[in-house]
Amino acid sequence: MSRLAHSALHRVRPGLAAITAVAAVVAVGVGQSTATAAGPPSVPRAQDSGSGAHREGTPSGVSTLSATLTTPWGISFLPGKKSALVTERDTGAVWKVALDGAKKKVGTVPNAVWSQATQDKGGLLGVAASPTWNGTTDKAVFFMETTSADNRVVRMNFNGTSLSGYTPILTGIVRDTQHNGGKIAFGPDGYLYVTTGDAQQSKLAQDKKSLNGKILRITKSGAAAPGNPFGTRVYSYGHRNPQGLAWDRNGRLWETEIGESTWDELNLVKPGGNYGWPQCEGGCSVAGTKNPKMVWKPDQGGVPAQIAIVKNVIYATTLSGKRLWRIPIDSTGQGVLPATAYYNGAYGRLRALAKVPGADQLWLGTSDRGTAKDLLLKVTIK
Repeated sequence: MSRLAHSALHRVRPGLAAITAVAAVVAVGVGQSTATAAGPPSVPRAQDSGSGAHREGTPSGVSTLSATLTTPWGISFLPGKKSALVTERDTGAVWKVALDGAKKKVGTVPNAVWSQATQDKGGLLGVAASPTWNGTTDKAVFFMETTSADNRVVRMNFNGTSLSGYTPILTGIVRDTQHNGGKIAFGPDGYLYVTTGDAQQSKLAQDKKSLNGKILRITKSGAAAPGNPFGTRVYSYGHRNPQGLAWDRNGRLWETEIGESTWDELNLVKPGGNYGWPQCEGGCSVAGTKNPKMVWKPDQGGVPAQIAIVKNVIYATTLSGKRLWRIPIDSTGQGVLPATAYYNGAYGRLRALAKVPGADQLWLGTSDRGTAKDLLLKVTIK
């Protein structure tokens, strides 16, 4: 499959309608592959056969929390645990959504550009509230957006009711119609992590001087965070189109990444790590690169978007796969156990995902169903 053909897997599918909320559970086994055309070396593969293991942290129910959204992309809970900010990719709008699903539009982020006509997958992407946000002495919330000129991280003020101000803190990330990354999240260390795509210029992923094809780690002012492996904003490199970030109970960083035509990836990210693109897609034997912990076939439940971790189990949404994957972390913390898929096709493409603070619950967003047709779902984990 060509790069262009694989891009089509990610495109908007207008007119997707919700199927019933009752979904079949698809059990998934994991097999070991060798370094042949059949698969990457020694990397577990998600596939629709077998049965899952490690039953702690299993979805026990799903319900509609909020409706009439248009392509929700990012979810960030505000400190205080009573509400979250939710971004809409296509409109640039930001909603405050309460735990009971009540929502209120609090503003828009200026300069975000998105176009269905050109299949431009930019727009308003990730959101992250300052870990010390309180709406008074700390009003800072952060967004990643695609403008007409670049991808950028911006800071705005949020007083609990409305957004104001607009301050770019990191600009000049090369933008493209497809590979823009876009996830931002504060880590346990208090610094902001930013995923950036290769902008369909694959050589940028291996260029440590470029901001593209990376996971960046920055301060609230946009500077390189102290302790970064190269003394720059770069935390890891060799990424094609990283989409999801989450930390497990031991503070380890996990990431999902959309591949080109053969494999999508789940990675355990180490500072300074080279994740191989474009030399590697999925696992490979190139010296100095790190192999993923699990891979998906793009057309077999793959094209992963975002992740969240509940009870040390990774949950991953998929776009073309249209399902939520449950991927337990193993006892070493360095790998994963067999995976299981839920809600296969029941809600269409799935993207936005976040753990509800203080509860064993997920908020899950549908994607690309049409204007005011997307949902926020609440998934209970037992």
